[in-house]
Amino acid sequence: MDMFKEYSPVKELYRLLPVMEPEGQELSEEERVKAIARPLLSWFASNARTLPWRTNQNPYPVWISEIMLQQTRVEAVKPYFKRFMEQFPDVEALAKAEEEVLLKLWEGLGYYSRARNLKKAAIIMMEEYGGAMPKTYEALLKLPGIGTYTAGAVASIAYKIPVPAVDGNVMRVLSRLLESRQDIGKPQTKKKFETLLLSSMEQKEPGLFNQGLFEVGALVCIPNGAPKCSLCPLSSLCKTRKKGLWDEIPVKSTKKGRRIEEKTVFVISGQKEEKEWVALRKRPDQGLLAALYEFPNVEGHVQLESFGEGTQKNREISQIIGVAEEQIQQVEFLGEAKHVFSHVEWHMIGYGIRLGNSLPESFVLADIQELEGKYPLPNAFLAYRKALFKAK
Repeated sequence: MDMFKEYSPVKELYRLLPVMEPEGQELSEEERVKAIARPLLSWFASNARTLPWRTNQNPYPVWISEIMLQQTRVEAVKPYFKRFMEQFPDVEALAKAEEEVLLKLWEGLGYYSRARNLKKAAIIMMEEYGGAMPKTYEALLKLPGIGTYTAGAVASIAYKIPVPAVDGNVMRVLSRLLESRQDIGKPQTKKKFETLLLSSMEQKEPGLFNQGLFEVGALVCIPNGAPKCSLCPLSSLCKTRKKGLWDEIPVKSTKKGRRIEEKTVFVISGQKEEKEWVALRKRPDQGLLAALYEFPNVEGHVQLESFGEGTQKNREISQIIGVAEEQIQQVEFLGEAKHVFSHVEWHMIGYGIRLGNSLPESFVLADIQELEGKYPLPNAFLAYRKALFKAK
């Protein structure tokens, strides 16, 4: 890969040599962080994964990938990144994006505010920076949706500005390296590591240094299970490895329990003019899953099976979804489903309802063939979308 030419393990074999801590002399935190640069860069040159956003240091794909990778696994992001870059290859294309097209491309990644902030930031870049990304860390921080981590990643990788990019992987690696027992779930811990790195990190190749830390956290100093210390380029300097404390460090406070919300989802379908349709509803422009489409639903679990067959059940359904009883041709229980958001869980039950040729005006009549390509439908409803297509 081009970006590793300076750090070829063949050209600079000495970089593979471990950095040993002087016997009887403990390094300070700053000295310890400075000492990891040589083995980290060498290891990264030989072990970095081949990822589509690493083919060059253009700031635009770096930015897009870093936003997508928030709360999302690398393997899951790859196909999204490819489709996104094909549709929106540069800042100008993104700034002109239609919101529903943008959200449809984002469908399944979750945290949809990230996609909206991408467009907001792109519009600012067109208006204030001539369609280019800002070239300073401070200017990047001012853009919607960009915090210290993303600004640090873009600035260091694309512009070689020596600023840190601290995420969960980096905090875990540094906590173990330094045997830090500060709670990594607290903002002040992140701030401490950012300050430490700012004064101690590699200066000539800060982008490779930051990416090396990401990679060690993702592949070696892993979040679940024992770290692979025998493969770690930082093992000779890691205080936690020396004391066998990996199961105690990092320290992270227990998250508050998520709020449980019960919902009943109605997959309402029918046929009109030889086309199969399904009823959708657009969510409000603010709040959770803002402006996305959903299957009609109500709060709580409506146990329709308790109403038996025929007229009594149809009467209950007609009142809930607002259609005449005689239009209800079939009712099928679609089972239970659960979707977990950051602070809330939806516990759902669903019903498939087949109607005649009537549809309440409050719903969107969506051609089933267009459902996959046109309407952004969040993964919260994935189980019932699958049930819809299975039935067809």
